[in-house]
Amino acid sequence: MRTARRYNSLFVAAVACTVAFSATIAAADALPSWEDGEIKDSIVDFVAKVTTEGSPDFVPPTERIATFDNDGTLWAEQPMYFQLRFAVDRVKALAPQHPEWKDQEPFASLLKGDVKAVLAGGEHNIAEIMMVTHAGMTTEEFGKIVKDWLATAKHPITKRPYTEMVYQPMLELLAYLRANDFKTFIVSGGGIEFMRPWTEQVYGIPPEQVVGSSIKTKFEMRDGKPVLLRLPEIDFIDDKSGKPIGINSHIGRRPIAAFGNSDGDRQMLEYTQGGKGKRLMVLVHHDDAAREFAYGAGSKIGGFSDALMVEAKKNRWNVISMKDDWKTIFPPEKK
Repeated sequence: MRTARRYNSLFVAAVACTVAFSATIAAADALPSWEDGEIKDSIVDFVAKVTTEGSPDFVPPTERIATFDNDGTLWAEQPMYFQLRFAVDRVKALAPQHPEWKDQEPFASLLKGDVKAVLAGGEHNIAEIMMVTHAGMTTEEFGKIVKDWLATAKHPITKRPYTEMVYQPMLELLAYLRANDFKTFIVSGGGIEFMRPWTEQVYGIPPEQVVGSSIKTKFEMRDGKPVLLRLPEIDFIDDKSGKPIGINSHIGRRPIAAFGNSDGDRQMLEYTQGGKGKRLMVLVHHDDAAREFAYGAGSKIGGFSDALMVEAKKNRWNVISMKDDWKTIFPPEKK
């Protein structure tokens, strides 16, 4: 009897090893832009353990939730947040209707091209710009404005469309997770209505799986048709401690994997780690000045403080070095 149990245990272990090995081979094919090493191995090992039936770390598909920050995690964010660049262009387009902006901050600085002065004013300046440029229209009208802008706007340094400033390794990771029955969500400090018009086409993440900051809306009838009107008033900020709140409100399940790149993502990773069972927490560190941008502590855009690095090491979070862990940064340019 004992012998039978022993052989049964050995058989189960052998099957688990075979499945894990198969998952590793599949990941090698699915993650070609990732350098072989500790970070890639930890991701592959995590996926194998939570998806292998019979494994003590097995997680049912319904609970395989992975959350991703957007700015600096899925696409670039330098030299300024892309949504802020969108707002700047909107200010310039609306300026003829607002001659008072020439002497009114932060609009005066924006019209002069002094973005640093605007950023120096902090969240108050950014919020004021967002309210003026993102409100006073229906949700459908705003979505069209976003799509039209993305169709023509180019990154000021690379001259590539913003939708091509996405990280190829992360595109592969999203696809790899979904192939293993994960549901992938964006949880970003960016505007939810700014992201929803394009995330499905670019990331394969549908609008209903996007969590972000929002302004208030109201229902009204226009010409006999029901619409949602965007109001110049903040509703919710999905950043820092707001991210776990947004996850609970929109998703209703604690993630088992979370990916970020800055101090604004710390609470999301802490919330993910606080759950039971196997967990994966990952931060992207921008340390590749040659292929992208190098920034961290002290940066007003995507700041990665020394304190966050200390916490990452303490909690054994994975920290991706863009320079060392990614073979390539951006997808090939489209002709």
